[in-house]
Amino acid sequence: MKIATFNINGIKARLPRLVEWLEETQPDIVCLQELKSSDETIPAREIEAAGYGALYHGQKGFNGVAILARGAEPVEIQRGLAGEEDEQSRYLEADIFGVRVASIYLPNGNPQPGPKFDYKLRWMARLRARAQALLAAEIPAVLAGDYNVIPHDDDVWDPRAMAADALMQPESRDAYFRILGDGWTDALRSRHPAGHVWTFWDYQAGGWQRDHGFRIDHLLLSPAMADRLIDARVDKDYRGREKASDHAPTWAQFR
Repeated sequence: MKIATFNINGIKARLPRLVEWLEETQPDIVCLQELKSSDETIPAREIEAAGYGALYHGQKGFNGVAILARGAEPVEIQRGLAGEEDEQSRYLEADIFGVRVASIYLPNGNPQPGPKFDYKLRWMARLRARAQALLAAEIPAVLAGDYNVIPHDDDVWDPRAMAADALMQPESRDAYFRILGDGWTDALRSRHPAGHVWTFWDYQAGGWQRDHGFRIDHLLLSPAMADRLIDARVDKDYRGREKASDHAPTWAQFR
């Protein structure tokens, strides 16, 4: 079983690249982020034609998450996180193929300090509470998405360049590591402990051409899924294609 996460950066703008990737790599489950589309305008017919059932939690122009399943229909469990009234579409959870999967688009938090950074930290605390509930239920689960957190200095091409960014603040990292400390495994890190594996390259300043990237797309695995992990990688080449997202698909494979 192959489970992937992909911040598509506009599902309508990137539809040819998305369908191309689905057809060429055929992941079993896909978590999408940053759809930038309402549920009514998402190109659902094209996704279905590619062989995928889907759940969408869209938002016009911003945010938005989805879960796709190859040859199956995901069963929705929850959309949004408890604990705060929230109009932003950032969390979607479903059951597929015996696994609980969540698609996550964590707030960016910039500029920091400020209300956007405070919202990011509150959101991460709410995510941790949900993740703890899943662990307590002993459900095989994968929390996949764009976490907007660079966990380690070797997860970025130049730590100094991002030192003031919300993605690298001690509070952001601490919130991320608290989730891991509860019993979740960072799939990509477990297979690439030396770091220097990027999932995002900015459109600005030749980020892709100079390989100035960083890692913010993560798949966190419950103990049962961590035991089944075979491999985890980034489909880096797709970032270099025409009109690509600024993120590359990131995936984990399980026995």
